[in-house]
Amino acid sequence: MATGNGRSRPHDDEAARQAMVCQQLQRRGITDPRVLQAMRTIPRHLFVPEEQRHDAYSDHPLPIGESQTISQPYMVALMTQSLALQGHERILEVGTGSGYQAAVLSRLVASVYSLEYFPTLAARASAILQQLGYDNVQVVVADGGLGLARYAPYDGIIVTAAAPHLPPALLAQLAEGGRLVIPVGTHEQQALLIVTKQGETYTETRTTPCRFVPLLGAEGFRE
Repeated sequence: MATGNGRSRPHDDEAARQAMVCQQLQRRGITDPRVLQAMRTIPRHLFVPEEQRHDAYSDHPLPIGESQTISQPYMVALMTQSLALQGHERILEVGTGSGYQAAVLSRLVASVYSLEYFPTLAARASAILQQLGYDNVQVVVADGGLGLARYAPYDGIIVTAAAPHLPPALLAQLAEGGRLVIPVGTHEQQALLIVTKQGETYTETRTTPCRFVPLLGAEGFRE
């Protein structure tokens, strides 16, 4: 239920979060208890524009500006679960967007480095993360497809934009046994890939079909 100014009440947000976890995540096979708990507690509505907050826990992406979106809750959970996190990891996120995915990761790992192409989104997400106390996340304005070599290697890399191919820099910045979770395909349709580094080789698992906004920059789609 929304109040007259469009803001939802605290108890409504709590109920909506619990329903989201039960109906959108658990029923679709999200089983990692730490992922479920993080998404039960993180206030997703605070990461979306105020005019979208009434819809924050719905089963679809939402616009956040700069032609970008906050991902569907299920996709956030699926990608996070696919990293198989234990708690000690250093994670690279490509595509900060709203900051919500980084917030979820922050509850599950030691540190998160999050790259955002648009300075306006980076500044907004960084401010929200700091206000909410997610102090193990560092947001950097950068071309995400090139990674962030100065803090590599990473135990996991998650890309929240569609790429036309696997970016070589991201593969190179994976730690031994690390996982890269990334949507790869065309503008219109992609598949979520899980790539694991094993010595000098990489194993690739293709999972669910998906559709993300395109990756921008040197490793993104050419116009």
